[in-house]
Amino acid sequence: MSLVRTFLDKFWDPDLWLPPNVTWADIEPNDKIAYADHRHLIVPLPMALLMLALRFVFERYWFAPLGISLGIKNTKPKKAPPNAVLERAYLSKGKIKHKQSVTSDCWWYYMISLAFYWSLAVSQFFDVKRKDFWQMFVHHIATISLMAFSWICNLHRIGTLVLVTHDCADIFLESAKMAKYANYQRVCDSLFVIFTVLWIITRLGLFPMWIIYSTAIEAPKIVAMFPAYYFFNFLLILLLCLHLFWTYVIVKIAYKSLAAGQMEGDIRSSSSDEVSDESGSHPPTSPPASPNSLHHRSNSKTASDHQ
Repeated sequence: MSLVRTFLDKFWDPDLWLPPNVTWADIEPNDKIAYADHRHLIVPLPMALLMLALRFVFERYWFAPLGISLGIKNTKPKKAPPNAVLERAYLSKGKIKHKQSVTSDCWWYYMISLAFYWSLAVSQFFDVKRKDFWQMFVHHIATISLMAFSWICNLHRIGTLVLVTHDCADIFLESAKMAKYANYQRVCDSLFVIFTVLWIITRLGLFPMWIIYSTAIEAPKIVAMFPAYYFFNFLLILLLCLHLFWTYVIVKIAYKSLAAGQMEGDIRSSSSDEVSDESGSHPPTSPPASPNSLHHRSNSKTASDHQ
């Protein structure tokens, strides 16, 4: 027990996580300032379980019947047949301001977002395995780590900015996916254009040039640096690298869509283990649409993605 206590004391050393001359006692919630309470980080865990349960109920008893009524085929993925040549080729290549109270809206935003990312980190292992599975997994872990440690260190203000910049584009992405599934091609095309513009502005513009610039360049001029500062910035830059990867994929899809005259393809298709039934997953349009569906999760929530 003493070894555990010693380890925890070393891990949560204020010299590691907090600015100089600041202790954990200084940011304890009190009658005057409602600092972030680290004990609240347990709240998103049951909320994540509730989200998973709601997702199961909605998908099975609401979304699935609604999709079928719109003409979307309810087909299940099937296993790809084994291919010894491809297996050998794959194996030969290798695997690839400080005194700030927490407002109620900020508290709920953090708790719900953290619960959402916990649920994604769990459900990812039960969903169809996509080609960017590990990129998404790293994104979720980085986002959860950023949110949890920023909450503990009372850095929730910058955390909410990261969440907002990651969330706004996702609304149009999910709408475009639903339009694609329902075969509303023109609506899908329009929403995808809005999503792409917002993605580039927020994740390649505001996120690095405003948020990362503030935390990496401007913050040292205001607050003395401490070890956790480098940890937080590393995770933010990691999210930016994931954004660059997904931007390349999005632009590639957009270019092919312009050439074809409509939004086609699945940004996250080419499942490594499973493939969709291409015989009738989506009704054909003119010109014929790809059998794959538009599907891409960003995240952010910060994230970052999100994401």
